[in-house]
Amino acid sequence: MSEEIDLTLLEATEKMDKAIEVAREDFATIRTGRANPAMFNKILVDYYGTPTPINQLASFQTPEARMIIITPYDKGASSGIEKALRESDLGINPTTDGAIIRVVLPQLTEERRKEYIKVARTKAEDSRISIRNIRRHAKDTLDRLQKDGEAGEDDVRRAEKALDDLTHKHVEHVDEILKHKEAELLEV
Repeated sequence: MSEEIDLTLLEATEKMDKAIEVAREDFATIRTGRANPAMFNKILVDYYGTPTPINQLASFQTPEARMIIITPYDKGASSGIEKALRESDLGINPTTDGAIIRVVLPQLTEERRKEYIKVARTKAEDSRISIRNIRRHAKDTLDRLQKDGEAGEDDVRRAEKALDDLTHKHVEHVDEILKHKEAELLEV
């Protein structure tokens, strides 16, 4: 196989790996019955006029399965953090005693679990679409290499087979992450 084909496959692999990583991060933000600091990753706090990720402003501890204690590094950020948590789509009601913010996660209702499963399935489908788009882009590149005479038909066919295997493997990985998240959400 030519160097261009190898580069195309390598680039596709890296992009698909990145899509899996993004899917993992997205799934981590979906709340389950268990306390997990990753569920706060996408929350931005208005910190002196600048939207700042909450995990840059505070430390997190999980003393119990359904409780998280948030300790702001700057006590002045407490009210901003509390406001951002309250306005988030996590359905939580933080309490503060000045120094720390305590978040007790309410038990998930059956309806809320189903809602979160739908959200997880949507995120999984977005990831699959992203992976298939990467595949299509790589295939277009391979076709162009063949058309321009930079690669032989057999080499391109082998590369497309490798690309299909790669795509299939990454889509299965997304499905596996989704299955794990659904099991987590159904756990009472």
